[in-house]
Amino acid sequence: MHFAYSPRTQALRQQLRAFLDQYIVPRIGAWHEAVAAGQFPVPFMADLKALARSEGLWNLFLPALRDDEPGTCLSNLEYAPLAEIMGRVHWASEVFNCNAPDTGNMELLHLFATPEQRQRWLQPLLEGEIRSAFAMTEPDVPSSDASNIQTLIRREGDEYVINGRKWFITNASHPDCRLLIVMGKTDPDAPAHQQQSMILVPFDTPGVQLLRNIPVLNHVAPEGHSELLLRDVRVPVGNLLGEEGEGFMMAQARLGPGRIHHCMRSIGMAELALELMVERSQERKAFGQYLHQYANIGDWIAESRIEIEQARLLVLKTAWMIDEVGARAARKEIAMIKALVPAMHTRVVDRAMQVYGAMGLTPDTPLADMWTTGRALRFADGPDQVHLRSVARMELKASEAQRGASAAYLTPPENR
Repeated sequence: MHFAYSPRTQALRQQLRAFLDQYIVPRIGAWHEAVAAGQFPVPFMADLKALARSEGLWNLFLPALRDDEPGTCLSNLEYAPLAEIMGRVHWASEVFNCNAPDTGNMELLHLFATPEQRQRWLQPLLEGEIRSAFAMTEPDVPSSDASNIQTLIRREGDEYVINGRKWFITNASHPDCRLLIVMGKTDPDAPAHQQQSMILVPFDTPGVQLLRNIPVLNHVAPEGHSELLLRDVRVPVGNLLGEEGEGFMMAQARLGPGRIHHCMRSIGMAELALELMVERSQERKAFGQYLHQYANIGDWIAESRIEIEQARLLVLKTAWMIDEVGARAARKEIAMIKALVPAMHTRVVDRAMQVYGAMGLTPDTPLADMWTTGRALRFADGPDQVHLRSVARMELKASEAQRGASAAYLTPPENR
């Protein structure tokens, strides 16, 4: 098991961090001002994207990227530390065309799209010309189990008719969102994991209604975590992605790498929060001592470093496993990092907020936004409890072959 950073990865890390520090961090204030003024996408985003692409920092997330497609082909293990750097600024990933949910949608199209679908949707996504959304979760059912989804996709001649309601659909309020990948049921009577299908729906199709951009902990993301109503939406049968009944399988293929990308960015936010905490504790005095001189603050710094390093190592192991044996074989590790990392993220950020005092609650630091992101990630791609349950079930199944073997370590009753 070897997942140290290669010389290529080290060089890309240095290049990416230099780009972030030189071109993105100085524009954080301008980004917030533009969004507050209703300018979204922000006016300088296109220039930043063009510059990043010219420097070879483009489409870094796709291991199967072809030679004739724009970008740099990296493995999951090579991409992990780069995503961590992007996570330091929540909108930075878009500059490099590595933003969710477009990354997952491009992976889906890369794996399952027909040549016509690739030409119409994948190519403009790879070029960064459009944005997209993945419409799976629904308000009336626990959508972390996709077999509960109620949206119906019914075939009528040469068309599919779609009816349903979706919510927390990231990117759906983005002005450049052109494509919805909708997950619904084509055969409610089939076996539980063969009922679902995915279909490509142009956002301007009649019947697609954007109801609202849902605030998350009273925070409104300009790209949207939106609620959609799909009422008698008609698309050609050629818009089916893959085959009927393959939606659940495709969702699992998409969510594996997607979950690891979230965790990589989370670690970047936690790392920044720790840096801010340390600096604040060295500058701020209370009751005659610098904050870091108090034992509890020193413990917070140490505990945060330990937790970040533990999380990073497990994420790198998971990335290595996906590269070596595939997402299915790494599903326990994927579930573990998804349960571990967002909780670690929120703990570290919360400590930093406490060290900053009231300032940590304000827009004067990125901490409040980072805490909100971390807390939301404990639901995104499935709540913590779903992943913990998955890990427990896999542990129990793995123990069946050796059940009773550990009893040899128990003291016999007659010797107790």
